[in-house]
Amino acid sequence: MKKTIFWGSIIAVILIIFPFVYYSKFMINYLTQILIMALFAVSLNLLVGYTGMISFGHAAYFGIGAYSVGILLQKYSSNLLGSLFLAVVFSAIAALVIGFFCIRLGRIYFAMLSLAFAQIIYTIVVKWTGMTGGDQGLIGGIPKPPISLLGLSFSIGTPLNFYIFTVILVIASFVICKFIVDSPFGAILKTIRDNFLRTYFIGIPVKIYQLVIFVIAGTFAGLSGALMALFISGAYPDFTYWTKSAEPIFMILVGGMGSLLGPILGAAILNLLTAYITMYTHLYELVMGTVLVIFILSLKKGLADYLLESERFKRWSSSLAKKKPSRIGLATE
Repeated sequence: MKKTIFWGSIIAVILIIFPFVYYSKFMINYLTQILIMALFAVSLNLLVGYTGMISFGHAAYFGIGAYSVGILLQKYSSNLLGSLFLAVVFSAIAALVIGFFCIRLGRIYFAMLSLAFAQIIYTIVVKWTGMTGGDQGLIGGIPKPPISLLGLSFSIGTPLNFYIFTVILVIASFVICKFIVDSPFGAILKTIRDNFLRTYFIGIPVKIYQLVIFVIAGTFAGLSGALMALFISGAYPDFTYWTKSAEPIFMILVGGMGSLLGPILGAAILNLLTAYITMYTHLYELVMGTVLVIFILSLKKGLADYLLESERFKRWSSSLAKKKPSRIGLATE
């Protein structure tokens, strides 16, 4: 636990210091988008990589988080942290209700039912014009009132300040996810993934564990959606459409599903590819699809999984493991 907090703090400090060393508005916006989408992908990987539950409707919670924070700040509230908190809560409640029905089915039926619920959310967003703006989305911008905490005021109205705000929330979320997957609860999730029936027969309430991780995944997806809405100052029906659910799946496939590093790496790669492909051609779908097919067929696993399972990495990790006892022995002598 202490090690996770330590490394999370180090990474957060490095990311916060980086813009002051090399300032670029494009780079700040690019890193902000990567962090938000990486959180979205990591939230899905809690289901796919660690529990073996493939969801095709994860965009529902992303969209609920985005629309909730946008509607609250536009119409009902001037408290940014309170609105952000309520957006996450609404996403968690939606995940609880949807997950209650989805976990009752087998894997392929679970995937299709999650997609069906996501399309219901999409239909509500499109048809509820008075609240959501319908096809046009939340136009007119989303206010970003200053955050007042302990007598201090912090504005996220500038790209740099919003980037710092995003770094703090996303890295904290990564640390929490790391705690979850490394805990006894996470070990049971992996057991469910590897052998569902055996886990059930040894007396573990599998459905309860699946529902809990489903809600946790939906909660972090809602946070990523809320941050994205604040980042682009808007929320749109595409946020809840099935194609949005495909984005974190592609990130997991490219980066790897065996660790939390995989989705983060996949988010960085796909966002980088998107930036360069759209810069040079309008055939985005064709080029991106071709690159993904080549990438997946050549590696046959995510990049992070490929690197972590390589012989060089295994030799390096085994050498570190051998050095530790000797150092302990010298210290005790």
